[in-house]
Amino acid sequence: MWELYRTILRRYHKISLSEERRLIQKAQNGSKKSREELVMRHIGFAIFRIHKVAFPSLIQRFGDDLLEEAILIIYDKIESYNLDYRDKKGNPNPVKFTSYIWKRVDGFIIDSLKRELSESNYYDRYSGYALKNGDLSSVSGSIEADNFIY
Repeated sequence: MWELYRTILRRYHKISLSEERRLIQKAQNGSKKSREELVMRHIGFAIFRIHKVAFPSLIQRFGDDLLEEAILIIYDKIESYNLDYRDKKGNPNPVKFTSYIWKRVDGFIIDSLKRELSESNYYDRYSGYALKNGDLSSVSGSIEADNFIY
């Protein structure tokens, strides 16, 4: 399945902040094409976050579901992104969309894995830790930077 997404990643590269904001504005005004393009451009980020947070064994077991839900989060966050965001002094302070969504995506991944692991009392043979009651203090993963866009 991940190979399909690698094809998408090759086609939809990262874009500039100004281009990203233009797509968000169009998407918020009802453009389905802009919304789809914005989501496609951030699938690589969602994959990167999944690989950053979860062990490979957890990705193998739950990765597809995590990615599907992360994509839904991206759709949702497009609507709530504030194009007129200002800092405490009232100065315009545009932020990249990835900066806006990363905590929500990571939180979802961690919460989902906690729920799944607590339901199954999963033992991760790679980490050597018994994960009971959703304790993910020992669960973290790493990714090689050259595998993904972000």
